[in-house]
Amino acid sequence: MKRLSTSRAAAKFLAATLVIGALGAAAPAQAARCGNGAGGFEAWKQAFAEEARGRVGAAGIDALMDTHYNSPTIGADRGQKSFHLSLEAFMTKRGASAIVARGRQLKHSQAALFSSIQSRYGVPPGPLLAIWGMETGFGAVHGNQHALSAVATLAYDCRRSDYFTDQLYAALELIDNGRLSASARGSMHGEIGQTQFLPKNILQYGVGNLDNASAALMSTANFLHAHGWRAGAGYQPGEPNFEAIQAWNAASVYERAIAIIGRQIDGGGE
Repeated sequence: MKRLSTSRAAAKFLAATLVIGALGAAAPAQAARCGNGAGGFEAWKQAFAEEARGRVGAAGIDALMDTHYNSPTIGADRGQKSFHLSLEAFMTKRGASAIVARGRQLKHSQAALFSSIQSRYGVPPGPLLAIWGMETGFGAVHGNQHALSAVATLAYDCRRSDYFTDQLYAALELIDNGRLSASARGSMHGEIGQTQFLPKNILQYGVGNLDNASAALMSTANFLHAHGWRAGAGYQPGEPNFEAIQAWNAASVYERAIAIIGRQIDGGGE
């Protein structure tokens, strides 16, 4: 048998070593694994940051590393009992009659704004005011949680990890491009602004600063329009625009409450 020369043998060994090294380099780092308690959050955060590098800029990574496990968020996520109430009980708990009364006042006092929104997006004042009133009491209560920590906690938590991982990437992108402060405060699930937008919806439908009422209402109308709202069509259950309201919130009792309150504000019945 003819033996390889020393130089050829060395070359072959080197080539094999490079292939093995390349395969090792190509192997992905251990994926960030979801968890069901605070204990694994810091390790998950480190793993997620490694996965995110290259997709997320330095500002976003720095903001992520400053997040903490938010126990109140988990408590709220597990305890959304009001969505299991009857429609009548839900509307009473949410103060529907007060929302209607205030909504009618705002529809009149801000008539030019709502006319402009309706001309642009086709959405009448009623459902926008119903959402605004239901979400934050017309801006009275925005929530006081560290929004990014809330979203990161839910991305780590196994119950809806995939959904909130998308929201977390959106939040980090917003921070990178200066549209969201790393210290922003929001509600229990990380919703932001007067009508409570999650980060991915801010990216896709946000118009201006959502802490501003006009911008939040335009953004909400933009969301509904993008989800099939048809100008002049009805928005009660069974009517064409009810599906756009369903896209806003998946809870049936919430969807019906928005439709009813909106109709009452728009003058379509008690």
